[in-house]
Amino acid sequence: MELLLRRRGAILLLMLNLFLIFMGIGLVIPIMPKYMTLLDISGSIVGLLVGAFSLVQLLFSPMAGRMTDSLGRKKIIVAGMLVFALSEWLFGIANSTALLFGARMLGGFGAALIMPAVMAYAADMTTNEERGRGMGLINAAITTGFIIGPGIGGYLAEYGIRVPFYAAAVAGLAAAAVTALLLPESLSTARIGRKPVVREKRESLWTMLRTSYREPYFLSLILVFVMSFGLANYETVFGLFVDHKFGFTPKDIAFILTFGSIAGAVVQLTVFGRILNRFGERNVITFCLLACGLFILLTIFVDGFWIVFAVTFIVFLSMDILRPAIGTQMSKMAEERQGYVAGLNSAFTSLGNIAGPIIAGALFDVDVNYPYVLAAVILGISFLLAARSGGREAKTAASG
Repeated sequence: MELLLRRRGAILLLMLNLFLIFMGIGLVIPIMPKYMTLLDISGSIVGLLVGAFSLVQLLFSPMAGRMTDSLGRKKIIVAGMLVFALSEWLFGIANSTALLFGARMLGGFGAALIMPAVMAYAADMTTNEERGRGMGLINAAITTGFIIGPGIGGYLAEYGIRVPFYAAAVAGLAAAAVTALLLPESLSTARIGRKPVVREKRESLWTMLRTSYREPYFLSLILVFVMSFGLANYETVFGLFVDHKFGFTPKDIAFILTFGSIAGAVVQLTVFGRILNRFGERNVITFCLLACGLFILLTIFVDGFWIVFAVTFIVFLSMDILRPAIGTQMSKMAEERQGYVAGLNSAFTSLGNIAGPIIAGALFDVDVNYPYVLAAVILGISFLLAARSGGREAKTAASG
């Protein structure tokens, strides 16, 4: 009983940290138009700010993953929260474009530290049967942070345009202190600092990405990229798409996105673990890829607010189930390399988050439908790959 309470308390602390990180990312959404006016920056600069965050997270995630295996999860989580707090404070005091970029890049570094450490910690603290629920809770914290962040940012901005960032910095410092005091280290003392048997510790990011095809979880890494690419692609042009095609108002768009995100968080918090245990990671991943591809393509052909709402709801729900399902599958394959694999997971996510918005924006300028056609095609190909891989595994099991 005591062990169970300890695990639950640790997971709650991890959820708090991730919630704050992604709430901080979401804070900027309603405030950036005023920042654009205040600092006289263009929309292209805003897009580059988003890309800079993801690029830094990409570059440092594998290193951070290895650090979690050698130094321990707790130290890296606390360090990441401190870096996050500093980045929010810098964004709040920024009076130039250069400082804005510095703040967002520092925020990307903080996210790179925290994400692999949290995923590895959750894997340490859960059994295979509990892993799905644990990953669901972690991803629910991410989703909830994204949902609440813009609302909190808009509310606090009433007291001053920079207040939301100062508040996020204070919350980050408080979370770092609570984590340092209360979170137990999940990695055994014997494993901390132990020299790894494999040589991935000295590998560069490029080498890790280039040689990742040899790993048994490579298909899962590809699916991570596809998922983040598709979601970033979908979200980046969604507002422009429904504005140009249907004349939806900002209020309409906010309602659709918020409701879809809340539904995904509820599923992750409640029934996600049971879904995985009942159907298995491979079947859930395959089904969600198919649903995402079909309903993204269907978005092009539907009309009317409630039909668009229903289609978008299924896309977001499928994505919110797909993300932790892939993470659970990889964590089971990783064995003692949890931090290393979590770092690669974060790196492939960042690749998708960088490529998705850039390609979606370019295709949107050609035709409003093209971004969704591309996303549907890529997800369809991924569905076929996942289904084929699952078929091979079933034949191997039957012959064995």
